[in-house]
Amino acid sequence: MGLLNFLKRIFRLGQAEVNAGIDKLENPIKMTEQGIRDLKKDLNKSVEALASVKAMSIRAKKETDQYDQKAKDYERKAMALLQRAQNGEMNAGEAERLAKEALSRKRENEALRATSLKESQRLGKSVDQMQTKIQNLRSNIGSWENELKTLKSRVKVSEATKKLNKQLSDVDSSSTVALLERMREKVNEQESLAESYEQLAQNANTNLDTEIDNALEGIDVSADDDLLALKAKMGMGGSGGSDSSSGGDDTDPDLEDLKAQLNDDEPK
Repeated sequence: MGLLNFLKRIFRLGQAEVNAGIDKLENPIKMTEQGIRDLKKDLNKSVEALASVKAMSIRAKKETDQYDQKAKDYERKAMALLQRAQNGEMNAGEAERLAKEALSRKRENEALRATSLKESQRLGKSVDQMQTKIQNLRSNIGSWENELKTLKSRVKVSEATKKLNKQLSDVDSSSTVALLERMREKVNEQESLAESYEQLAQNANTNLDTEIDNALEGIDVSADDDLLALKAKMGMGGSGGSDSSSGGDDTDPDLEDLKAQLNDDEPK
């Protein structure tokens, strides 16, 4: 099978695909692979046929050489017979008769040689033509296989691209952006609320300190005053304890001790 038959087969495949309305490349690729496998089988058969023709060509060439050698041998024998008759070694009439027979055999072998030579030349020409065609077919099969590999890779890429594009086309970009915007607003709201709670907690801890600092504004409370107040609280100070018992039940004992200690420290 030559290139023309292969192209015809590919054309029939393409025509069948168009008629069937198939837009996928999987089936044509499989059919093309099968076509290449068939071509390889045809190539093997062609190689076998070439081997047979080449064998016949070799045999025809050998026969041509054999006929040529026999013709020469008969010519030498005829000359030898005539030489013997001339030397008186045999009867002249008998020598001529045998020489004529040898020359007749020579002509027969020359005719056979001419026929065999034509056949050998014809077979040799056929061998050359078949070798050229087989080499071209083998080269084309290799090229078609490489091209098929490339096409199969392109099919995979195109299918992946098609699937990706379809997925992207199914995504609503506006709704996605809206979802992201709402999520951003929610996160900002949560962060603001957390910051508010943090500020409230800090204010709760600092309000009392602020009131005390404001009440003592302009008064220098030294470390000694703190030490005296602590001693009074622990019952280690001077007189003033009697005053601590006066007052109602809601009087803070610590506060009364501190007042008594301050009275004792006043100058007399």
